[in-house]
Amino acid sequence: MRKIIYAINISIDGCVDHTSFKADEELFDYFTSNMRDIDLSVYGRKMYGLMFPYWADVAKNQSGTKWENEFAQTITDVDKVVFSRSLDGIEGNSVIVRTDPVGELLKLKQAPGKNISVDTVRLFAQLAQAGLIDEYHFVVHPVIVGQGTRLVEGSLPERLQLKLVESKVFKSGAVALRYLKQ
Repeated sequence: MRKIIYAINISIDGCVDHTSFKADEELFDYFTSNMRDIDLSVYGRKMYGLMFPYWADVAKNQSGTKWENEFAQTITDVDKVVFSRSLDGIEGNSVIVRTDPVGELLKLKQAPGKNISVDTVRLFAQLAQAGLIDEYHFVVHPVIVGQGTRLVEGSLPERLQLKLVESKVFKSGAVALRYLKQ
């Protein structure tokens, strides 16, 4: 059975606004390496809109730095599922799914393949509550944003107990944390 990995960049104060973070070569290498262990990325409409077509354009035009281009190619090559009721169309190796995310991800988890990465804030509480997330990958950036979307708005119905299994400190001060659910 495939693992579902929830992966997100986050500030010290719990904000997940990706425009507030700046990745360097070391972080891009880390993200690219992690992408090699998955063959499906799951997005909501908003996160998909932030990520694509931006990274697809970088991959196509090789318009970034060496490590940005490598990340762009890797993330573009991975198949994508986008949960949206309002999105009309998407390009490339992506499909729109309009059904229940929990039910759909349960089916995808049981299908053959590599791991599945969930990279969207909107589905976090729902998937965590359903017990579908096997690993949590947080990259905590050394910044306090002070406003914006937080990973958990309000509260979860149940406390999530996690076990730290790996950590990595980057020169930038960012810290990658990998947790398993208990």
